[in-house]
Amino acid sequence: MPTALKVIIVDDETGAQNVLRQLLLRHCPNLEVVATAFDLPQAKVAIEQHRPDVVFLDIEMPNFAGYEIVSFFEKIDFAIVFVTAYNQYAIKAFELSAVDYLLKPVQVSRLLEAERKLLERANQLELKEKYGVLVNNLQDPQNEKIMVRKSDQQLVVKLSEVVAIHAQESYCKIITTQEEYMTSKNLKHYEVLLRGNSQFFRSHKSWIINKAHLERFSKKNKLILLKNQLEVRLSKYKVAAFEQFLLG
Repeated sequence: MPTALKVIIVDDETGAQNVLRQLLLRHCPNLEVVATAFDLPQAKVAIEQHRPDVVFLDIEMPNFAGYEIVSFFEKIDFAIVFVTAYNQYAIKAFELSAVDYLLKPVQVSRLLEAERKLLERANQLELKEKYGVLVNNLQDPQNEKIMVRKSDQQLVVKLSEVVAIHAQESYCKIITTQEEYMTSKNLKHYEVLLRGNSQFFRSHKSWIINKAHLERFSKKNKLILLKNQLEVRLSKYKVAAFEQFLLG
């Protein structure tokens, strides 16, 4: 049996600490709670003492928000699972940043999914960058960024630089002003992720476009020309909605 991952729980409420500890004890034998803390200064001491593999970190706490942990360490060599009561709009920041999170009250199914991800994760490189992107997206939703993968690296791309997203079977190609990136997410994932962002529109079952990079639109041919001569199809069922979208 593999050695259990060491866990620290950080939450300013004793009851919330106890509930999560009991859930982990009952359902996650591969995760062992070695310490708890009520705020980030306490968490820093506990992390330096116990060197955990994982920190379950509440977002809303006195003095310091959970995501401010990035300013307490030069290097983050432990995984973080944020635990939050944030609404769906703020949750988009976590999705964009490729950071794992649990919604309160914590559901056992999601906790098991988080455990699986933690056990499968090969390394913790780029974590500090991910959390930095999360902080940016929470604090400045007008300048949102997204994590993309290139070879064995994860890179940060501004959403404003995304020209279009093209579905290719169960994958997607993210086309930016400079490069293209393949992702393992489907187009529905990005449609949900970008919901509420007035710049993006799903023009076809295979395409999401960014209005900021629109060059021309042919209603007759149902074609959209974007920056860099990128030609995108427009579904005949979407013409009216697209025209309204352009007026927005």
